[in-house]
Amino acid sequence: MNNTKQWIDTAEAALLHTYNRYQIVLEKGDGVYLYDNEGKKYLDFAAGIAVCSLGYGHPKYKEALKNQIDNLMHTSNLFYSKPVAEAAEKLKQATQMDRVFFTNSGTEAIEGALKAARKYAYTKQSGKYEFIAMNHSFHGRSMGAVSVTGNEHYRTPFEPLIGGVKFADFNDLESVKALVTDKTCAIIMEPVQGEGGIYPADEAFLKGVRKLCDEQDILLIFDEIQCGMGRTGSMFAWQGYGVKPDIMAMAKAIGNGVPVGAFAMTEKVAEKSLAPGDHGTTYGGNPLVCAAVKTVLEIFEEENIIEHVQKVSTYLEEKLGALVDKNEFIDARRGKGLMQGLVLNKPVGEVVQKAMKHGLIVISAGGNVLRLVPPLTITEAHVDEFVEKLEKALTEFAEA
Repeated sequence: MNNTKQWIDTAEAALLHTYNRYQIVLEKGDGVYLYDNEGKKYLDFAAGIAVCSLGYGHPKYKEALKNQIDNLMHTSNLFYSKPVAEAAEKLKQATQMDRVFFTNSGTEAIEGALKAARKYAYTKQSGKYEFIAMNHSFHGRSMGAVSVTGNEHYRTPFEPLIGGVKFADFNDLESVKALVTDKTCAIIMEPVQGEGGIYPADEAFLKGVRKLCDEQDILLIFDEIQCGMGRTGSMFAWQGYGVKPDIMAMAKAIGNGVPVGAFAMTEKVAEKSLAPGDHGTTYGGNPLVCAAVKTVLEIFEEENIIEHVQKVSTYLEEKLGALVDKNEFIDARRGKGLMQGLVLNKPVGEVVQKAMKHGLIVISAGGNVLRLVPPLTITEAHVDEFVEKLEKALTEFAEA
């Protein structure tokens, strides 16, 4: 069996129908390109939804994983391993936090962050338990993560969810203040909203929320699952704003493709939150994924990935600005670093499909936003190739 339709039919007959997959069977990756099972080449401006920040086939990354597979893949958290110690120390340095807990995914990182916030309030006997989250946010698919996701479409089918959650408007400090009570234990948000439509936070908003939290002993939780790990031009987005959270969730690019997430916290939170028996995971932080995390962080340092993102994202923003000026159905560009969105005044699904026909992979966000989250290793030449392919798709879209 080697044709596309057979593989798709086999998958559809066996899998639960929860995804609307594109009719492509991807087979391999090389650099910033993907190839399907029929040999067609695609410039990848999605990176597995902001996961594959180093692209595909990085030699040091591949070697590290192969070596770890030869040595030891899993132990459970009943034992220590060298990779978990190394990865935790490097991630602690990168996040500028004090304590790290490894999970299997971003959703689980959010679950851990929420539990840590409630345990902190419980330990202090404050009587606090409420969360303030943001409208149009996205934090994951588990019950806790869905509960703080600011989109009724994701929440309604699974209600009743966890209680004590209120929703404010992103970048509207007064709307946050209006929801604060003596029961508020934490405020959770993405410094740059991803699924909601690529909305960067205003610096004044983040600083205002930080001040509010400090004044009322409320914990600030940042979801950096998509916007973290160099994506916005600093290692984590909060560092570019100068507003440090108390707890931070991360995943996706920290492992460059292996299923790993983490949440980190300050010592102040760690001392009064999760203790032995409060939280755990069988697979989280196993030697294989920690070897990946350690290696990714090493490559970021050795290849100056952050500086590269700052440079190439300036060029990308210029090219995107020109596309906005040239196409009347593109209303705006918004984003930060290599997390960019083109806001269309029409649904973007057709543009995504036409782009794939021309060998370009892009994805959507928020219904009318073309989301661009390429590998962080793209060059200006790749940006030019992206523009050329996208313009072909946009021309066909305009003429349809």
